[in-house]
This record gives sequence, C-alpha cells and structure tokens, in this order.
Amino acid sequence: MLERTADAFVWLIPLVILLLFLLPQMLRVLREYERGVIFRLGKLIGAKGPGLIVLIPMIDRMVKMDLRIVTIDVPRQEIMTRDNVPVTVDAVVYFHVTNPEAAVVRVENFLRATSLLSQTALRSVLGQAELDEVLSQRDKINLTLQSIIDHQTEPWGVKVTAVEVRDVALPDGMKRAMARQAETERERRAKIINAEGEFQAAEKLVQAAGMIAAEPIALQLRFLQTIREISSEHNTTTFVPVPIDLFAPFIKK
Repeated sequence: MLERTADAFVWLIPLVILLLFLLPQMLRVLREYERGVIFRLGKLIGAKGPGLIVLIPMIDRMVKMDLRIVTIDVPRQEIMTRDNVPVTVDAVVYFHVTNPEAAVVRVENFLRATSLLSQTALRSVLGQAELDEVLSQRDKINLTLQSIIDHQTEPWGVKVTAVEVRDVALPDGMKRAMARQAETERERRAKIINAEGEFQAAEKLVQAAGMIAAEPIALQLRFLQTIREISSEHNTTTFVPVPIDLFAPFIKK
C-alpha cells in the first residue's frame, strides 16, 4: 500500500509541475480596453476579450491590442509655405484602434506607420497653404490633416479622432516684417476712423447751418450759450452781450 502511494506521488509531482508551467500559457485575462488577436498554427482565428481567454499551449499565440486613444507627437518640421515663407511646425495626433485584427495583420507597426504618415501629411498640407492661412485658419488645416490621415489609416483598423497643429515658429525677420505690417494697418485704420469722424461732423454742421438759416434766432441763442460756457467760475474775462441788430445799419451801408 505504501509503495502504491509513493508511486502515485512520483507521478503527481511532474503533473503538478507541468500544470503550473502550462496554466499561465493557457489562461489569460484581458481588461475592458484590451483585445487579444489569436493565431492558431499561424492562422488568424479572431479577436477575443475582454475577460478570461483560454489558449491551447504551444499552438495558439495571442497578440494583445490596446483600444484606448493614443497620442503621438509629430516632430518639428521645416516647411516652406506656398508664398515661400519658411516656418517650423509641430503637431499632435489622437487616434485609437477600432479593428484589432487589421491593426495586427495589415500593418507591421501601426504606431510607427501612423507617425510617419502624419509627418508626410503635415508637410504636404502646410506646403500648399499660405502663411496667413496657417496662422488664421488653424481649424481648417486641422480638419484637412485629420481627413487625410484617417483616410490612409482606415484599412489598418486605426481611427484618427483629432489632429492639432500645436506651434508655428517664424523667422525673426518675418516677425519684424509682420509687426511693421500690423503697425501700418493700425495707422491706416486710425486715419480712416478720423476721416469718418470729420465727415460726420461736417454733415452735422451742414444740418445745423440749415436750421440756423431757417431760424436766425437760433444763432443768437447759440451765441448766448457759448458766452455762458466761457464765463465759468474763476474766470477773469468779462463778456458783455451786444444785440446784433445794433450793427445792422452799419452793415447795410
């Protein structure tokens, strides 16, 4: 009896060791944002998860994919705009995997491929735009970049959610030229506003002259009001109003 028990333990110990070695390869637990792409003897079986995944040891191989949004920085690019202005631009690309099977089978490294494609698209789009468009129409350029990159990455199972041009660096000479241009533009606007004010004042004066011509007594009332404004407190000048009618005979002569 003791010999049979000893023989059983002899066989049980290797079995337990084998199970301890195979269980980590057989059972995998995937989180909610993870998917496992299963290959059986090199053939694609499909994507599984989340939860507990059972694999056949030595036969199945699993590639884990993360479905969360990934952010990549597009390195600074030296770009010549359409109006021949050199600028240095960098950007940020936001994307996530929508088809884990395509992201594994159709592209070797979707992160590197998306990064290189973003650099190429950034240089292409900004090279076709003028400097004013790059500075003032940033939202339009972002949407154009997103559309181009997303169209290229769609077969890879990658969805581009947003592209943001982060910084546009200009040469010092261009900065000074733009500052002079802005100053000149402000001076032009100031002159136009001043001229419009003079024009409106002249219109009001013409209207006032028409009213005074229709009612001459208005001129005398305005004269008295002006005297009142000048004869303010602490003023040493004395004004004596004289009726204009007294000088009428002399003016007629």
